[in-house]
Amino acid sequence: MSGAILDIVELLLTAEIYNRYPELDVNDLPKNIRKNYWNSTEKTVPKPITATFIRIEKLYGLKDVEKIVRNVPFISTDKSHFELRLSAFELAAEWFEKQEGSQERIESNPVLAYYFGEIRQGETANYALAKAKIRPKEVDREWIESLVADIRKEDKGEDMLKLVVIIAPEDVKQKVKDLVLTGEQKNEVEKITKAIDHREYLREIGLHDIGKLLFVGPPGTGKTSVARALSERLSIPFVEVKLSMITDQYLGETAKNIDRVFLLAKKLNPCILFIDELDFVAKARTSDENAAIKRAVNTLLKAIDEISLVDHGVLLIAATNHPRMLDSAAWRRFDEIVHFPLPDLEMRKDILNIVTRHIEGDYDTGVIAELTDGYSGSDLRVVIREAVLSALLEERKILTQQDLLDAVDSFNERAGLKSEEYERKK
Repeated sequence: MSGAILDIVELLLTAEIYNRYPELDVNDLPKNIRKNYWNSTEKTVPKPITATFIRIEKLYGLKDVEKIVRNVPFISTDKSHFELRLSAFELAAEWFEKQEGSQERIESNPVLAYYFGEIRQGETANYALAKAKIRPKEVDREWIESLVADIRKEDKGEDMLKLVVIIAPEDVKQKVKDLVLTGEQKNEVEKITKAIDHREYLREIGLHDIGKLLFVGPPGTGKTSVARALSERLSIPFVEVKLSMITDQYLGETAKNIDRVFLLAKKLNPCILFIDELDFVAKARTSDENAAIKRAVNTLLKAIDEISLVDHGVLLIAATNHPRMLDSAAWRRFDEIVHFPLPDLEMRKDILNIVTRHIEGDYDTGVIAELTDGYSGSDLRVVIREAVLSALLEERKILTQQDLLDAVDSFNERAGLKSEEYERKK
């Protein structure tokens, strides 16, 4: 029996079971099916769902669906609605369960696991385990787009959306497991994960002032990468705002725009609100140039005070490359300060191993790690990129140790030129 038929039968069974049992909801559907049937207006997959030819073609890339299932005895074709239906549900379920590869499908499909495990009391299907494998709807781009569409219709909604970049968890490229973290950073990731998981408990015990992190460290040390990776880890949207952008582009309404950003984060909750360039606060507080900016800073500090992970579902993360510029008024707004130092020798080697894990060649990342003291993680990625591109110029996809050594020399030369240019401008 072809894989195409198995796909179709799985969809038909999933649709029938999902429609039949009210206790099953959108988060029980496998991601591919959930995205295919997503209704942006209702922000869910409303029941009933049907297996139309168009849905099947889009989901599995199949053509001539009617011909594929022509000889399957328990599938009927409704030509008036261009859809497939199960004419004998029990027969279809028994057939599916006996097919090679069906067990793996059941274990990855909570709807099927619910039926074969909970309803039929089968010992080989575990609904809870299958559900744990499925990420919630909040990771999907479609979920974010549905929320954004509603906000866009509101008064000043378009203005709010212009101030931020919103990223769905599924679009985050680097996951936490792909990053090299210090012990402190790993500990903070675990703590905030627990806080998200136990929001109700924290509310019950009155611990509201939690979930405001300040990431501190030189450029390129992973502050933004970790914040985005947390979005993927926690399955919540990532909302990024650069304070300098708000000020430069909307100077006349800076304070209002800050309020709009925090209001937007509350509307998108649960989410991560990432405020980059927090040192803008320090610059504004020591400047006599513009009273509007100072009002904006006070608005920002007040907004940080009033936002809460427990009450509003917003995890606030701010980042700065210049911690010495921040005064106590900024520091005391955060319950956790997370340091992002330049990577040490072992971390540099780990970063290089991760970046080169899919690159063929005979090279020693340990040697390169020793030569790159003072490099940030971002710098190390630039070195590997330079080595790869230089090799491609020679039509090679296999790196040598010399490629990496030349890339380090090239990086050092560029860094020296930048330093000289900086000194001349001073």
